[in-house]
Amino acid sequence: MLSETKFNILKQISGEFSRDETIWASGYLAGLAGATSGVIQHSLQQTNPESETSVKKITLAYGTETGNSKKLATELAGIIKKKGIQVKLADLSQYKPKDLVKEEFFFVVISTQGEGEPPILAKKFYDYIHENELVLNQLKFGVLALGDSSYPQFCKTGEEIDFRFEILGAERIIPLKRCDIDYEDEARHWIEHIYEVLTKTSVKSQSTLSIPKKSTGRKKYQGQISAVINLNDITSEKETYHIEIETEEPIMYSPGDALGVLPYNPRSVVEEIIQLTGINAEKQIETTKITASVDELLYKHLNISYLLKTTVAQYADITGHQIPEVRLSLLDLLKIYPVKNAVQFEEVINILTYQAPRLYSISSSPEAHGNTEIHITVAKSEYLIDDKKQNGLCSGFLSEFNEGDAVEFYIQEAKHFKLPQSDKDIIMIGPGTGIAPFRSFLWERDAVGGEGRNWLFFGDRNFISDFLYQSEILDFMKTGTLNNLDMAFSRDTAQKVYVQDKIRKKGNEIFNWLEAGASLYVCGTKDPMSKDVEETLLNIIQDQGKRNKDEARIYLEEMELNGRYAKDVY
Repeated sequence: MLSETKFNILKQISGEFSRDETIWASGYLAGLAGATSGVIQHSLQQTNPESETSVKKITLAYGTETGNSKKLATELAGIIKKKGIQVKLADLSQYKPKDLVKEEFFFVVISTQGEGEPPILAKKFYDYIHENELVLNQLKFGVLALGDSSYPQFCKTGEEIDFRFEILGAERIIPLKRCDIDYEDEARHWIEHIYEVLTKTSVKSQSTLSIPKKSTGRKKYQGQISAVINLNDITSEKETYHIEIETEEPIMYSPGDALGVLPYNPRSVVEEIIQLTGINAEKQIETTKITASVDELLYKHLNISYLLKTTVAQYADITGHQIPEVRLSLLDLLKIYPVKNAVQFEEVINILTYQAPRLYSISSSPEAHGNTEIHITVAKSEYLIDDKKQNGLCSGFLSEFNEGDAVEFYIQEAKHFKLPQSDKDIIMIGPGTGIAPFRSFLWERDAVGGEGRNWLFFGDRNFISDFLYQSEILDFMKTGTLNNLDMAFSRDTAQKVYVQDKIRKKGNEIFNWLEAGASLYVCGTKDPMSKDVEETLLNIIQDQGKRNKDEARIYLEEMELNGRYAKDVY
């Protein structure tokens, strides 16, 4: 506490402060006190009145899948507001794209999902601007793209929105900013740049904005394989593995989330590459992300299995070979178009992209299985190259684990793919490995005694050999956890029957469930399964709800916006 004398001096001085002087003084005193805990701070520089912006209002929109874009946009909006600029914070899932023609300053923070796709809840906005010829000559914009550089389509959604705005006549007032997993510093510079532009001065603003140095890197868990079980019968043409992982520390996840794992390349392939190129396996190579031995880079960190066409083109430039526009593995490239020596191969190493993590829907429930155990369901993919059978990289990597092997993983939260309250009805459509999150849902509802009704549509090739989790699902039926079960085994009948055929037959009942507030989930292959299922659902809404095609589409979109229709497709 201040002495009475000091307090009177402070009171006398501060009583004559202007608003800006009060803000500056409070920041100054906070700085002296070392107040830097967990909040976005202003610097201790006084605002220069000459650099104050004439811009009074901007729109800051975000498109998010896991919540990072929303969190970041909210923090950045707070910074700009404190600088005296009004900010309209907009969720692209609810923003009306036709309002773009009314905007003057429009800034976007958006992530990229999967294979270069927009967040599910931002797809309506994304599609609208790409499918309509808008006139945005009055719009001034900037885009901050969030992504993960270990994926080939790094920040693709942000890049496409940035480019599309330019095509539509909008003025890009700051360059596109691409941000990796640890994005705080880049975001700080981006918002600083926006403020500098809005102040219409070439002098860098004296007001330095800082974001706390808090890493957003994913939490990595160290686990041990406790079970690897082939769910298919010996007569099946497929291999689908139930994999259980145990940890010593608690795992934070919810039903609907995904488990991310970074696969290693086959050891035999790495050894053959090293032998072909003559490079020293222990030689240390510095890449943009890591410095490690050649052996470790090729085994753990770099994509060598299916190179991008752009990488193949770079390989051709380095080696001098004339190579057609193809996608090949690094080993095949080296065999067909060899490098001259180990030094040239070092150049090749530096053009290789990083290994992308693979995501698998979690098939366990923390309530039922505890928080130190987690399950995934993995279909082993196989394909032929020159009549030689090859395994999919990650599915082969996981399915060949033995009990006791160590594995590192992380949790990818799925904001949109969550169970509703336990008393709400759900309809689950999940053929093949699409059953994974619904096994999690059913175990969770069974464990908590949920009162909502549960309806499952499952499909695969053959009843005898491909009915995944058969005994568990039938037990859920017996105990009443699962109220309705409809199955389609396409190879068991002369005419192939798929889940959408079963859905079509139950159209009236499905629509009644939806009208009563049921949530609807689809998981599995994107094309053609999820598209065929959605078309069937639209037809049901048209027929049973007496709506036209556009009204049926709006009905489904409203369900999606309200969190009652969710897809996890791949």
